[in-house]
Amino acid sequence: MSDILSRLAPPPGSRKTKKRLGRGPGSGLGKTSGKGGKGQTARAGGNPRRGFEGGQMPIHRRLPKRGFKNPFRVEYAVVNLQALEGFDNDMTIDPELLHSAGLIDRMCDGVKILGKGEFTKKLTVRAHAISASAKEKIEKAGGIFEELPRGR
Repeated sequence: MSDILSRLAPPPGSRKTKKRLGRGPGSGLGKTSGKGGKGQTARAGGNPRRGFEGGQMPIHRRLPKRGFKNPFRVEYAVVNLQALEGFDNDMTIDPELLHSAGLIDRMCDGVKILGKGEFTKKLTVRAHAISASAKEKIEKAGGIFEELPRGR
């Protein structure tokens, strides 16, 4: 039993020896101890913050500020009336149906119907917004428009 215990050793490669820095030129890590030359980055805690350019005016302050992002902007997924011609008469068109039919990729803040193209189908169209020309064409064809509540 003691014979086996005396041969116990960690698996090869599992124990790594500590780097002994600054122990003469023969070690390969003497003099600068792997820190390179002198200066700021050779010091303890010497790495400056991200974006620091050595005291020069940083680029994010040299360049002008441009533009404006309106946080209250309402973005609609747009569908033209000519795209609704493919549906059958007396159908109810809603955003879920338009999405499953591949006419809109994503919902955005809602769906808006625009009046481009000819329209002859009698449909019930449910959407969040509509243009005046689209509403006129739907009602002229005998259809109905129902406005959905807008939500963010």
